[in-house]
Amino acid sequence: MRENGPVTSATRQPETPAAALPPRLIATDLDGTLLRDDKSVSERTVAALAAAEEAGIEVFFVTGRPARWMDVVSDHVHGHGLAICGNGAAVVDLHGGPGAHRFVKVRELARENALDAVRLLRGAAPGTVFAVEQTYGFYQEPAYPKLHMEIPDNLAPAERLLAPDAPGAGEPVLKILAFHHELDPDAFLTVARRAVGDRATITRSSPSALLEISGPGVSKASTLELCCAERGISPEEVVAFGDMPNDVEMLTWAGTSYAMGNAHPAVIAAASGRTVANNEDGVAVVIEKILAERL
Repeated sequence: MRENGPVTSATRQPETPAAALPPRLIATDLDGTLLRDDKSVSERTVAALAAAEEAGIEVFFVTGRPARWMDVVSDHVHGHGLAICGNGAAVVDLHGGPGAHRFVKVRELARENALDAVRLLRGAAPGTVFAVEQTYGFYQEPAYPKLHMEIPDNLAPAERLLAPDAPGAGEPVLKILAFHHELDPDAFLTVARRAVGDRATITRSSPSALLEISGPGVSKASTLELCCAERGISPEEVVAFGDMPNDVEMLTWAGTSYAMGNAHPAVIAAASGRTVANNEDGVAVVIEKILAERL
């Protein structure tokens, strides 16, 4: 979900926290973290991910992206082939390749909660416009900007898009998106969290005033925790990477975590360590160090 601008990093080597246990799982965000700004996965990073899997360390992509945007990494899944998408709203099997993914787990946003969030945000931040992200469909209000390089399945007010008889009413809602043309992104996030309260989980991953609203308790961290519990993996055995506010809970939960050199200040404060920027292959730098220490 993140639209990166040029970034620089003053951090030339990763600041490495001491891991309590040998890592069994690497959890990494994509945009601004694993991916370079041109949305590519460098050869160095591809090699590092493959080496980690060969060493018995599972790799999970944990992203705000919807499943249909996962083609950028579908060639690089190993073993389980799973990715956590939509900020924790879905666990997706990518083995089928682009357009053939399978939803393994869905943690939906109830329509009544989504409608409450729309109503409260319209009151707290007049001028907010919305889009609705479902398992397969994407719908938006006419005034919602063309941020996602795709044609929406339907244009209508959010209240109509979330109605019981709306197009796509049979599909779960994974999250709603809220955009404001004028507010500062962090200020918008603060206003929204205060207004909506515990009716939904609100975060952001874009440099613009674009918020991502999921079901109560749904986050990258909580879904990653579920996936790790199914595998008998403790937080202390997880190494996580991220760069934006939607990564904060995951970095706090993981036993070892790294903020990218291009990370948001909240992410730097949450992580236990720091690596170089995404354009400098910061994830690969740390993975190579982890594997070297295992020899």
